[in-house]
Amino acid sequence: MEPRKAEPPLVHVGRQAIYDRLGDVVAYELLFRDTAGATQAARRSADATSRVIVAAFTDFGLHELVGGRACFINITREFLVGELPIPFDSNQTVLEIIETVEVDDAVVAGVEELVGRGFTIALDDYTPGGHDRLLPLATYVKIDVLGNGVDVAGIARRCREEHPNVQLIAERLETEEQLHRAFDLGFTLFQGHVLGRPHVVSMVGLSPARLSRLRLVSALAAAEVDFDEVVTLIATDPVLTYRLLQATNSAASGLTARVSSIREAAVLLGLPTIRHWVTLMLVSDLAEGTESQLVATMTRARMCQTVAQRLDISGDVAFSVGLLSGVAELIGQPPAELAQQLPLSEEVSAALADGVGRLGHVLKVVRDYENGDAVGLAGILNPGGAVKAYLAAMSWCNELMGATTAPDEARTSPAPAST
Repeated sequence: MEPRKAEPPLVHVGRQAIYDRLGDVVAYELLFRDTAGATQAARRSADATSRVIVAAFTDFGLHELVGGRACFINITREFLVGELPIPFDSNQTVLEIIETVEVDDAVVAGVEELVGRGFTIALDDYTPGGHDRLLPLATYVKIDVLGNGVDVAGIARRCREEHPNVQLIAERLETEEQLHRAFDLGFTLFQGHVLGRPHVVSMVGLSPARLSRLRLVSALAAAEVDFDEVVTLIATDPVLTYRLLQATNSAASGLTARVSSIREAAVLLGLPTIRHWVTLMLVSDLAEGTESQLVATMTRARMCQTVAQRLDISGDVAFSVGLLSGVAELIGQPPAELAQQLPLSEEVSAALADGVGRLGHVLKVVRDYENGDAVGLAGILNPGGAVKAYLAAMSWCNELMGATTAPDEARTSPAPAST
């Protein structure tokens, strides 16, 4: 039988270039967008920031959006004071503090802590006032050349005199005249429509079911975290599996290790970072996939695990192969392209991209069985065994999905995860 096709929502991220005095792109600012045709953000909030972060680091992959350039991301108070986690490293990102953030002792302390961790700070739409306390901590200062009543020349001169190491960015440049004036005033970086409008990048995106995430947050928040339970909860959610592997690729910058199973990815990424990502996904509140869209994928993964174990192949690795092949179908992406985006072992990549190797053979016989060709699977499990195994996989999947779609009155506290 053919896996059920889903029609997941699109994820959109606006990307606006920042140029140096030579006209080269040195950085991109990532911006929240509701739709592909949106010309500006509908809101600037913790929710919008969360969606940008999740999209940039998991749905797209940071390299796909900005390459090796710096990445400016707007940050709200919740992230600065530690109410929400910043679940990525400081290697390539610039935390841009928006002008609406009220600077108090908690914000200053939070920014000092972030700088101590190696993060780079930018002040957005800076004017003298409350944000002056953050100037000694900033690497970049953005000045709005279109601001009403703003003494652009005076602000730029003061910043250069009192904080000579700060790089000044002229933003909202609309005309050639404004660009030339910014050059004359000594700005080193430039951003605005005269140089290039934000470009919206879109791709198909999925989000884990909310209740599954709540169960995972509950498991991660336990006094003594059960690592096996955490891995099980991740492994039973196709989208979270995909995002975990993407996060491994983004967060483990510079590492050469390649993972072949969800367990290996969890070990490499670490429980604290997993906790951060799941918390952020809850805040981002992206559209959820339904049970019916995930049943076929989960059944395939379970079947791959069963067949692999019969052949003395790692069931965990085979489960990942089946899961990721189903995710590729759910998001409408060729398995070969999906494999290229994730830090997978050579054996897993080959199975997904080309269907070769022992894992590739497992995936093929399971997919053939889905499409009505039972010969390959029957040769491994025998005809009766193949039917029983498939029915058992479907039963397991339905039971699992049923556990994550309990009635609303039962959702006051996360259900305990099965191990």
